[in-house]
Amino acid sequence: MEREGTGRTALVTGASAGIGASFARVLAGRGYRVVLTARRLDRLEALARELRERHGVDAETIVADLSDPAAPARVVDELRRRGLHIDLLVNNAGYGVPGRFDQPAWETHEAFLRVMVTAVCELTHRLLPGMVERRWGRIINIASLAGHVPAPAGHTLYAASKSFLIRFSEALAAERAADGVLTTAVCPGFTFSEFHDVTGTRAKVSQMPSFLWMDAETVAEQGYAAVMRGDPVYIPGRVNRAIAWLARLLPAGLVRGLVGRSGKRFRHVD
Repeated sequence: MEREGTGRTALVTGASAGIGASFARVLAGRGYRVVLTARRLDRLEALARELRERHGVDAETIVADLSDPAAPARVVDELRRRGLHIDLLVNNAGYGVPGRFDQPAWETHEAFLRVMVTAVCELTHRLLPGMVERRWGRIINIASLAGHVPAPAGHTLYAASKSFLIRFSEALAAERAADGVLTTAVCPGFTFSEFHDVTGTRAKVSQMPSFLWMDAETVAEQGYAAVMRGDPVYIPGRVNRAIAWLARLLPAGLVRGLVGRSGKRFRHVD
């Protein structure tokens, strides 16, 4: 039986680990040809081999550091050189910058914003016209539950960037759904991945109750189902949806206090 992704190509950013790698596996399992991009070639090649062997799909790699202002254009140029058009885009690349806003050099924040905001918008802008022309496209922007609740101290730009992705996705969904292009902001909560190892907060977040955690594959499965349904915003997991609902329902001051106390326990803020 033909799989739903047969004949279509997906691009996944930040595909070398975590949610990005899980999305690549989910898409390959549905028959999509996948193009994987991240900074680490060895991991990309290993994943590409896995996908070819397990799912029998074409899997290609493009090394790119999206903090480089020229990287999104280079990725799209390379896709064009290979004769590939992208039907499904997963904007997943991301990380956190621990500490208070004034501690890192501005260049650190600038690179962060390029990866988390500018590269997402540029890749989408460059690939969207082809989707519209073909009357079929899917765009998944990996946002976060952090975009639905008040932001505590530390990782100052993280929740702000995720809030941006949520609103960006909502607007894009409203603009292009009639053209066959569906956009979803997927907003996971705590997810088993390398994210907290990179930010140096693994020891702290490991103290979080187990019911707050989800595995990356479940996030990817639910996120894919959400974009195929046409949900502009989707929060994986009942617990995470309950947290977002309570954040809207309870008095803002109370929610800020609860989030602030949690942030002091589980975030690295000097």
